[in-house]
Amino acid sequence: MKKNRMAMGRTIKNCKKRGEWAELVFAMRAIERGLSLARPWGESSGYDFTVDQGERIVRVQVKSTIFREGTGYSCTLKDSKGPYKKNSFDFVAAYVIPEDVWFILPAKKVRGMWSVGLYPKLESSKYFGYKEAWELLRGETPGVTASIQACAEEELRA
Repeated sequence: MKKNRMAMGRTIKNCKKRGEWAELVFAMRAIERGLSLARPWGESSGYDFTVDQGERIVRVQVKSTIFREGTGYSCTLKDSKGPYKKNSFDFVAAYVIPEDVWFILPAKKVRGMWSVGLYPKLESSKYFGYKEAWELLRGETPGVTASIQACAEEELRA
């Protein structure tokens, strides 16, 4: 299935249609991970989906790329007018189609940028920590346990 999905995305020549396909792949992956999604009506919003985190709803802009940049890929982060405006979304979900890998990038890390370089195999790359970071969309902090509760019972001796 993985190879078929990657091949499908690369064969869609029209950028707009490939982006729509990537949005469908995002929805599928998010739902597989138990995320609760909604979609804004029309195309005038600065985001593609909302994710209900329980106490907060976050906005997600979905992007995709097939464009090689050395050992990685260049992913455009703009609309027809240039870089996205501040507060347009909370996260970018960037899909590297040839590698079948998602980067979940907080808006504050990419705000005002025209594009980002994504290197799925380079652990020292700037955004490697956001590779497949779906927990961010759940409102969790990567590598942090929210709380651990334990109870130890002592054996009573008569």
